[in-house]
Amino acid sequence: MPQRGLILFAHGARAASWAAPFERLRDMTQARMPDARVALAFLELMTPQLPELAAQLVADGVAQITVVPVFLGQGGHVLRDLPLLLEQLRQEHPGVAFQVAGAVGEDPTVLAAMTDYCVNAAGDAA
Repeated sequence: MPQRGLILFAHGARAASWAAPFERLRDMTQARMPDARVALAFLELMTPQLPELAAQLVADGVAQITVVPVFLGQGGHVLRDLPLLLEQLRQEHPGVAFQVAGAVGEDPTVLAAMTDYCVNAAGDAA
């Protein structure tokens, strides 16, 4: 079992189909990180939620977990909710190293890829 875990952390929605691109992202990430356990957790409305998924990874022997917020920006969920959840996880699992990345949408490479998509979409419409 990998000692390293990566949790993609998304908001969640009522429609089950909403999770499909996040599941593809999880699968594509896992393919590039075969030595780690890559999983997908949600803040609300969908399961698994972050606390239960982290507990499962810890029970499986994962000792280092990085959480990547799959959000476009640093809104209230990333600025307020996620730090509270991480504080709770650190208290519940003191032997595990938890790290948090910035919101994926704030990364310059991600923004460049989104810009390319938007420009190409406009070109396709012309």
